[in-house]
Amino acid sequence: MNKRFILYGVIIALGSIALKMLEYKFIIINHSFELYGGALAIGFTILGIYAGKKFTKPKEREIIIEKMVYVPTPPSNDLINQKAVADTGLSKREYEILELMAYGYSNQEIADKIFVSISTVKTHISNIFIKLDATRRTQAVKKAKELNLIS
Repeated sequence: MNKRFILYGVIIALGSIALKMLEYKFIIINHSFELYGGALAIGFTILGIYAGKKFTKPKEREIIIEKMVYVPTPPSNDLINQKAVADTGLSKREYEILELMAYGYSNQEIADKIFVSISTVKTHISNIFIKLDATRRTQAVKKAKELNLIS
């Protein structure tokens, strides 16, 4: 009895395969342009996806680290001893440069901060040396502190 069922199943399977083959032949002959166009479209879609993944790799992420830095600022002009500044004969610009010298800035850094050339800064420093009777930056700063020009 089992042999009959198996034989019957095999015959039905072969028949359905034969019908599918006929249907396949019918589709290929009558609709060949659409099938080839669809196959070509699928091929280009796969190629496009591959090329897109290969050539458009994501860029490396930048990591930005923010850090708080304390930068001392010169005291405002309200806090200075105006009389002492007038007695020494320092101009506002010379006083400003003297404050920046006291904070330890170089000539180039001073020039960058107050937007003048480095030769202008050097000229102002030489005038400060003359007016405070000093020969070095440290002497000028020390005298300015003694006269309460800077803190």
